[in-house]
Amino acid sequence: MTRRIVLAGGTGFIGTFLRQRLAADGYEVVLLTRSPIQNGGEIRQVPWDGQNLGDWKTELEGSHALINLSGRSVNCRYNEKNRREILESRVDTTRILGEAVARAVSPPPVWLNASTATIYKHTFDRSMDEATGEIGATREAKDAFSIDVARAWEQVLSEARLPATRKVAMRTAMVFAANHGGVYRTLRSLARWGLGGPIAGGHQYISWVHEDDFCRAVEWLINHNDLSGPVNIASPNPIPQRDMARIILHERGMPFGMHATRTMLEMAAFIHRTEAELILKSRRVVPARLLASGFQFHFSNMEDAVREIETRIRGRASMDPILLFHTHRRALG
Repeated sequence: MTRRIVLAGGTGFIGTFLRQRLAADGYEVVLLTRSPIQNGGEIRQVPWDGQNLGDWKTELEGSHALINLSGRSVNCRYNEKNRREILESRVDTTRILGEAVARAVSPPPVWLNASTATIYKHTFDRSMDEATGEIGATREAKDAFSIDVARAWEQVLSEARLPATRKVAMRTAMVFAANHGGVYRTLRSLARWGLGGPIAGGHQYISWVHEDDFCRAVEWLINHNDLSGPVNIASPNPIPQRDMARIILHERGMPFGMHATRTMLEMAAFIHRTEAELILKSRRVVPARLLASGFQFHFSNMEDAVREIETRIRGRASMDPILLFHTHRRALG
């Protein structure tokens, strides 16, 4: 079987570094896209609209894996229009991909579909894993919409009847990466201006994962046939927001960061056209299934993750980021 991977939603923040990593690891990546990218290199691009069956479905025949990362960014205000687009962009693409796989004569043996660690309940005092984690909204976190989206997203995946295809819902935490457009760039920008200290007390937990470990987890899930259903992709060490702020401020060479109340954050979120939930919700998610399967994180501690990312951003590393990942992996054995 060919090592062809069909990737939907591969032009966004996570998809950009994932497609590069997969190509560097020897996979043939076929990108299903509404907006072709310039200088795509060896990555073949196939048009689709994310809603209707088309010629793109033939790419699934005999493929090694299907990965779907499609979905409108949640970094916006949750008005009626944005709520509809956030939900439909996830549910519709998942549904049409399920139909295409069901019609394939030689379907991919595995389908990894994006989901979110936000699906778990807002909590401070217990870790949430796949077996014991509680799913539900809380008034304090104002996360009812996010929970509804996550449930609907995973339900469509679960209802797809595909006896020859293993399905995995990747419940992914905040991905820390050097790319522009991600949460880490926003956090380091706040630190630069002396902001980015504890928010609303800073006791809420932050679940996160380094981009290298995210990509490695994706390949691990593709190649481990015993893993299906929900899988948490997050560092095994979620930490309180105040500790995250301290780590980033230290690495940025800033002696302090301004504290912010919940009201201050909500005002800032309104001004920047986003939602305070993204930082106020306490996500204490752990990757029990990955760890039990033998997966080892290269960046389990935030200090190491932030230091590595900052090294690349500041240009101290002379290598291309993808080559740096491989060099780092060889050093770790």
